[in-house]
Amino acid sequence: MPGGLFPPPGYGGFPFRPDGRPVPPPPRDAVLPPKRIDAVPGTPFGVAHLEVPPVTSGLAVGSLVAGIVSVLVALLVGCFGLAGAAGGWGAWAAGAFTLLGALTGAGALVAGLLGARQVRRPAPPPAVRFTGRGLAVAGISCGATGLALSLLGLGAAVLLQLA
Repeated sequence: MPGGLFPPPGYGGFPFRPDGRPVPPPPRDAVLPPKRIDAVPGTPFGVAHLEVPPVTSGLAVGSLVAGIVSVLVALLVGCFGLAGAAGGWGAWAAGAFTLLGALTGAGALVAGLLGARQVRRPAPPPAVRFTGRGLAVAGISCGATGLALSLLGLGAAVLLQLA
């Protein structure tokens, strides 16, 4: 510690970093008391049960992202199907993008259903609770819409190509 063995006045006795700067105290809201403490029989120890804040489900978030991508790809299917109908390449381009739209839409549906199940599942106190039911429902609906629009766009592109 530079300047002597004791901290300068006014630092309140906080520990110091190797360069001599004081380490700030932890924030007051970061330290929460335990929900309950159960004694372990036959020992002087106890088990502390801490409050675990809920976590947003990653499956629900991924479902929403995949569903939005599926809708955007479905718009590409329609655009390429309509734009390429006169040139003879519209159905091929729409078919290629339909595969991508269908895969992301199906992925959004599966991830959304799994995310909704994860949120709905009750968690015992030491386990992590999940939130994000609305995200999962939005991902399911966007994924289903993207899947349906991709297939409709492919059908329209094929009909325009044949006409």
